[in-house]
Amino acid sequence: MSLYDEGHTIAGWTGFGIAAVGSAVIGWGVCAASLPLAAGGLAVTAVSVLVTWTLHLAGWGKPPGVRPRGQWGMRVRDPQARAGHAGCVSCRLAGRGRGRRAGVPAPAAETIPAESIPLSPIE
Repeated sequence: MSLYDEGHTIAGWTGFGIAAVGSAVIGWGVCAASLPLAAGGLAVTAVSVLVTWTLHLAGWGKPPGVRPRGQWGMRVRDPQARAGHAGCVSCRLAGRGRGRRAGVPAPAAETIPAESIPLSPIE
């Protein structure tokens, strides 16, 4: 049972997986002394950043800081993602949340009851 928000999200794990593959391809390119292979690995790593950013903006990431307990589950979408998160660089780069001041929460959205979210994968 998790007692704190670990920050594990679909966006984070997907981006990590793609970046790990890209890093492996870069390493393979270095060991094989192949510039095209190393460049391909760099391209895959760049794609991981774009995929993570896109998933964050779609609500599969997490805002900066600790989320409410009802949103700790990895499979819970962030209800405030469309409005943008205060203090979030990714949201600012996408042009979201510019009209809000830091510290002012986004309008409340529908949330999932905490009792419907499994606390651990083994339940």
